[in-house]
Amino acid sequence: MRILRAMTEAQRHRGPDGEGFHAEPHVGFGHRRLAIVDLAGGAQPMATEDGAVVVTFNGEIYNHETLRRALAARGHVFRSRSDTEVLLHGWREWGTEMPARLVGMFAFALWDRGAGRLLLARDPLGEKPLHYAWLPDGGFAFASEIGGLTVLPELPRRLDPVALDDFLALGYVPEPATIHAAIRRLPPGHLMLLERGDALITQRRFWAPPRAAGAGTGTDAAEALRRRLEAAVQARMMADVPLGAFLSGGIDSGAVTSLAALAAGQPLATFTMGFAGAADERPDAAMVARRYGTRHFAEDGAAADYLAMAREIPRLFGEPFGDHSAVPTLAVASLARRQVTVALSGDGGDEVFAGYRRYRFHMMAEAARRLLPAGLRRRAVGALARAYPKLDRAPRWLRAKTTLTEISLDSALGYYGTVCKLAEERRRALLSPAQRATLSGHDPSARFTALMAECDPDNPLLQAQYADLHTYLPGDILAKVDRTSMAVSLEVRPPLLDPDLVAWGMALPAEWKLRGGTGKHVLRQVAGALLPPELLKRCKRGFAADISRQLRSQADEVRRRLLGPAMLDAGMFDAHAIAALVDRHVSGASDHSQALWHLLVMEGFLSEQGTAPALPETANAAACR
Repeated sequence: MRILRAMTEAQRHRGPDGEGFHAEPHVGFGHRRLAIVDLAGGAQPMATEDGAVVVTFNGEIYNHETLRRALAARGHVFRSRSDTEVLLHGWREWGTEMPARLVGMFAFALWDRGAGRLLLARDPLGEKPLHYAWLPDGGFAFASEIGGLTVLPELPRRLDPVALDDFLALGYVPEPATIHAAIRRLPPGHLMLLERGDALITQRRFWAPPRAAGAGTGTDAAEALRRRLEAAVQARMMADVPLGAFLSGGIDSGAVTSLAALAAGQPLATFTMGFAGAADERPDAAMVARRYGTRHFAEDGAAADYLAMAREIPRLFGEPFGDHSAVPTLAVASLARRQVTVALSGDGGDEVFAGYRRYRFHMMAEAARRLLPAGLRRRAVGALARAYPKLDRAPRWLRAKTTLTEISLDSALGYYGTVCKLAEERRRALLSPAQRATLSGHDPSARFTALMAECDPDNPLLQAQYADLHTYLPGDILAKVDRTSMAVSLEVRPPLLDPDLVAWGMALPAEWKLRGGTGKHVLRQVAGALLPPELLKRCKRGFAADISRQLRSQADEVRRRLLGPAMLDAGMFDAHAIAALVDRHVSGASDHSQALWHLLVMEGFLSEQGTAPALPETANAAACR
């Protein structure tokens, strides 16, 4: 029990309202609870009345009342109002088909003593995390966060060199890997079934997004989306605790907030983090808040000390994480937690309804590819792309290097180029010769090529969206929101990631997403009836401060960290290349803030690894929350 308690304690922030344990020979569960539904009766781990089936569960099942009625009609007797209990009866009624019936965000582990089987499952889009490790003694351990596993003394400490290369390329370690060679993630929409004795029976997918567009939806697409979004928002307002919403100046969070405010029986609490200057979203958010009479709270995120947070972020994530918008996301989560326990968000709208600018560029590049012979594209356009200067500070219309490069490449490689943060030549130059030798020809773009090949070859937009749903969405966006919000014990629910809504939106024909030269055409139609018209005309803004000036002003500290013991003793990096990178950034001739941030959070991670606790016991199964 001692190690099980240590694993659970490492995740106390995910559930400050209580803890629970279940232990028997060879199996142990630990749980930290954030009480949201059935505050009195939802304690975990939860068992059937005869104690034969036990579950530990993180998340919410929004359709639990519908499932409860179906199960009661089949003779099942419930003892609580908790959505957790549905998992116990659902397993007995439907077995491994049960996860596919769930609508919600979830990661859970269920032990059936009589069958000698352990079931792990994770929600369709990856809103909730689930990590696991096979231990050298044959044991199997799992936890919501990496930190719940790294307290295990026998867990091998070797880092995964391929994961490091992926991190430098993308800014996150894509599923199912982690930076730790011994720790894996259960991919979104998957279940894993293990037999007594820790033998893996199966790992299979129970949900997948569409790989081809459907037929045209006609003129009622906006009406159909409005109905779906209203239902998704209302379902996610299920709570016995205070609930609010993140509100930026964008149409995604604006639409979600509007519908939530209309459905709430009292003024909704809304929360905004802004940055002074032309990109400040606070005035736009305040406009929506006034329209719907919300209790609005806003703060300035520009004062954040990013160098300090470069040490904090790896601690929260259990690995390096390169999206520096995690800093203001943590700040707005902290702001919200002072008022509420649950917050709705607008996450997912860009991926589902094609809101990113890169989707439009990808479609334009694809059109150019189909006009030019492949040989001419690769030779002539490729040469022009290589010769064209990288104009970081020029007007956007002059920054054509990325577009020319994408056109010169085949479709999947071209799209990968638009999401890659550090190209191969630049990131390999930062690595030591020994580290480069461990990569054995690894190429992060291969993942995108394989994913895009699974989709309709005549639908390049869906291919790009499909790739993002398997990489950027779970690896960056949802990981960022989960770790930062749960760090302050706040649960965040994104209605736009309702699985049925995602499947419907992804299957829309491309013209219903990109019509009029902007993304999210159908979602904009819905938002047009809900939001002030001036908000619909605003350009998309990133949710992060410009860190390049801060890194220049703190250049001495940047050098001290990146050329300090944590980085150099690891033997993974080239000190001369890092020093030259810092010098080029400080000179102002070019902006290398993205690469420097990746290295700084890597330094923070390596520094944190030196303080990992050592504990004397082991366990076969561990905390799911």
